[in-house]
Amino acid sequence: MIITHAYIKTMEDREYADGYLQCKDGKILSVGDMADMPANDDEIFNADGKLLLPGFIDPHCHIGMWEDGLGFEGDDGNEETDPITPHLRALDAVNPLDRCFTEALQAGVTTVVTGPGSANPIGGEWLAMKTFGNRIDDMIIKAPVGMKFALGENPKSSYNSKNQTPITRMATAALIREHLKKAERYLEDLTRSEQEEDYDPPEYDAKSEALLPVIKGELKAFFHVHRADDICTAIRIAKEFHLNYLLVHCTEGHLIPDVLKSEHSDIIIGPVICDRSKPELRNFTAALGSELEKNGISFALCTDHPVVPIQYLSLSGTVASAEGLSHDAALKAITRNAAEICGISDRVGSISPGKDADFILFDQDPLIACTKPTDIFICGRKVK
Repeated sequence: MIITHAYIKTMEDREYADGYLQCKDGKILSVGDMADMPANDDEIFNADGKLLLPGFIDPHCHIGMWEDGLGFEGDDGNEETDPITPHLRALDAVNPLDRCFTEALQAGVTTVVTGPGSANPIGGEWLAMKTFGNRIDDMIIKAPVGMKFALGENPKSSYNSKNQTPITRMATAALIREHLKKAERYLEDLTRSEQEEDYDPPEYDAKSEALLPVIKGELKAFFHVHRADDICTAIRIAKEFHLNYLLVHCTEGHLIPDVLKSEHSDIIIGPVICDRSKPELRNFTAALGSELEKNGISFALCTDHPVVPIQYLSLSGTVASAEGLSHDAALKAITRNAAEICGISDRVGSISPGKDADFILFDQDPLIACTKPTDIFICGRKVK
């Protein structure tokens, strides 16, 4: 298929006022000006001047983990019987038939990064997936895509009521360090057993096994943090263990922009459509994105669904823009930046040959409140 006469924003700093996009086998084959469109016999879809963007990406949510309209029966987001659960996989919990996937798709969100919540200091593996389909195995972009860690109020609150560790920030950090160190020693023993014939491999440990790609830097550590001191603790632990990490929420990031900039931290902010529902959100501001942009810090934007319904991802960009974030930065925060930060930019996030043909068309500015895409394509197939 070829999309013709579209205003294409590639999100890679190139735009085509009257452009074409050619798809083949679910991938983008070529993109450019209409004047340069290759001769072909492909099916043509005339965009008639509509704006074409890569599909939106929510880089941090819990879609499918807490099912819409259900209580305990649909709650598979937090295993609050053990504070350390790195061996749990979102893959085994997400219900792709949850109607919120349809609502996400209708709003132009074609990719989501989802996984366990923040009750546990180490919560489990996250994944990236498409929002179109009915079998998760066929919807996956990357699994695992990250390992969830959590600092601050949530682990404290979850285990205080059980009179179980951790009930302080000290204990939360100590548990994380303990299990990262165990994983390091587990790796050392594995490596030695492979190199020395008379050295027995360690007894299988599911938790350490799951943390191996984290300590090797192959799997990103997703740190849930709100307060500035928790942000600094996450950075401290990441540096101690040489982790490839990102900061999720980063609510008080505007209080320490110099730290974030000097550490070159990857950041996901949000939700921005929320209240100050707990003490560690007392310094929340919807202008966080604007403050980060002023300091030359790039970031992605999330809904944290179901905290904010996932169909309001673009509205979150609208709210951030109303607080001073530039239009282009808002769009990049839910496309290219989101893909790059989560390590899936080889597949999604921008309009570029070789990437998945996931794109959306608008007949007006997508950051105007309540705007929805008129047409949605997943892997080159029109699904709306």
